[in-house]
Amino acid sequence: MEWLSAENVIAVGTALLGVLASGGLVWYERRVPSRKRVGYRVQTDNPIGNEVSSGRPNVRTGFFHHSLNMDDATLVLLRIENDGSQSITRDDYTVADRHGLTAVFTDRVIEGVSVTEPTGDGDLTSYFTEERGFGYEGNRLRIPRVPLNRGDYFKLLVLLTGGDVGCEVRLVGGIRDGKVHRNRGGTPDDKPPVFSFPARILTALLTVSVLVLAGIILLRDGNPIGCERGTLTLTGSTAFAPVIEDIADTYEDKCQGAEITVDAGGSEAGVADLGSLVKDSADDAGTVIAFSDGPLGEGRGLKGDPVALSVFTVVVHDGVGAEIDRAGGLSVPELQEIYGGDATRWGDILPDAPPDIAALPVVMVSRGDDSGTRQVFQDRVLDGWEAVPSTSRDCDPTNTPVTRCELGSTEAVLDKVASRPGAIGYSELRFAQDHDDITLVALDGREADIDLIAQGTADYPYRDVEYAYTSPSPTPLTTSFLDYLKEATSQETIHDSGHLPCPRHRDLCPP
Repeated sequence: MEWLSAENVIAVGTALLGVLASGGLVWYERRVPSRKRVGYRVQTDNPIGNEVSSGRPNVRTGFFHHSLNMDDATLVLLRIENDGSQSITRDDYTVADRHGLTAVFTDRVIEGVSVTEPTGDGDLTSYFTEERGFGYEGNRLRIPRVPLNRGDYFKLLVLLTGGDVGCEVRLVGGIRDGKVHRNRGGTPDDKPPVFSFPARILTALLTVSVLVLAGIILLRDGNPIGCERGTLTLTGSTAFAPVIEDIADTYEDKCQGAEITVDAGGSEAGVADLGSLVKDSADDAGTVIAFSDGPLGEGRGLKGDPVALSVFTVVVHDGVGAEIDRAGGLSVPELQEIYGGDATRWGDILPDAPPDIAALPVVMVSRGDDSGTRQVFQDRVLDGWEAVPSTSRDCDPTNTPVTRCELGSTEAVLDKVASRPGAIGYSELRFAQDHDDITLVALDGREADIDLIAQGTADYPYRDVEYAYTSPSPTPLTTSFLDYLKEATSQETIHDSGHLPCPRHRDLCPP
């Protein structure tokens, strides 16, 4: 089934996750508004006096004791409730006194109070005693430390004088690991809405957006956004080829209609061929990306993007490697002596080596002129060309003072070094780490370690930036693949293959 691709599965999974997240938000808002909360609201604030300035005519009706001046009297019904997710005990109140909360009636004086409609299994009215702090003075009503289970409430009917209806009423106090807050309900006995109207709108929009996004991905010609169709050839570096092959396979799986061919033949050869296509204005120049170990594209009319920092290493046959390790590796001058043809046997470099090791002829296993790995070795380590010409096709010792051969790939170099006693060569680091019967050589006492290089704590010389060179007029597929190299999944592949992706390590890569 074409629609059941990994990308589409991820898209649908994301949509389901968004719906579940929205539902979870609704559940959380309604079920877990806060750990501990005491809410309060004024349910009634009515005038009962003849002279209350309420903005409307008022004539006191009913039966009242005339010994109390009731001309400006008002009645307030205050509801106090546990609207949090946990029960509240007497010890949860933080006021440093016998009572727990204080109701303040601005601009009015309390004349009397009645506790009404307590709820719950216990008898809450037993807490409303003077010994527990219940009482009033002026405009302040002291409320005891009443334990409240989740959803419990009680009401206070307060008789007031001296002010108008609508004057502010507030509840003062604190709850450990919680809060005291004003809430509102649609009708006096409704539970207050804890999931606000704006939050409901936001949740609905989030759900619709995620579903629309999933629909776009599924219906867009079977391809996710960012994919392009066509053909693309990836050429150049053999050291970087395994990484590019993995990323190209992933891109093809993700993007239907993209056909990517990897044809690695060496950095210099790949860049030179692409430069020739651009110079000749060939139609297929835009369908090629040439990867290069180091900056080989200058002056060829190409556009270069830094992709990764590649780390390389010198390798030797295990028989020599043990003695080199005991000596702490090789120095750069010693390597220059070897590749300059001045050291013919290993005893010239390792004077303390056993006679059988010292007598071994030095066999240099090199790459051809088109190799970026060789170019970096010459630039960063030798500071010049490999001076000895190739003297052997199969790296067998010859009658010449020094034996040197050139092979066409990194893998061929490693295989030959592993099988030829006295051999020395060079390779991309991860290739060498995965190969048997060879020893990786420290340079000037510094080992090849991408983690130390990434941390900026290793001044290891044999390294360079991997570039992706393209025509000045790349096709949409070429541009899309270059963008895909910068995505997180591609960067993980690059890192796992022993390279440092430039987008994550800009300080190690040139602009």
